[in-house]
Amino acid sequence: MRVMVAWWDLTESDQTVESLRSFLRDEAVDAWSAQRGLVLKFWIADDEHNRWGAVLLWESAEAAAPPHPGSAAELIGYPPTHRTWFDIEATVEGRHGTPSLLGLGRALEAHNR
Repeated sequence: MRVMVAWWDLTESDQTVESLRSFLRDEAVDAWSAQRGLVLKFWIADDEHNRWGAVLLWESAEAAAPPHPGSAAELIGYPPTHRTWFDIEATVEGRHGTPSLLGLGRALEAHNR
């Protein structure tokens, strides 16, 4: 398994954390949910430091190879400020009351009410 962490410093972009939430609701979540080989993707935001990005967990390096759905880079106007790949050493799923990770997060909260 492979994981990729990517984030953007949005300082030089016309996009904001809020505008990218709309991109998630309107396009990205549905498009990425059909991506073969993707185990989990979660988008992350740091409002205080104007950063936005994602963490992607893939079945394998081969599964992580393009093509992928439309990228936030197109909207933001430049590639991620930071992108790093890692091998997975181990995984664990803790005890929690969340029945599913599908549809969670600030971008989808108001949409799911």
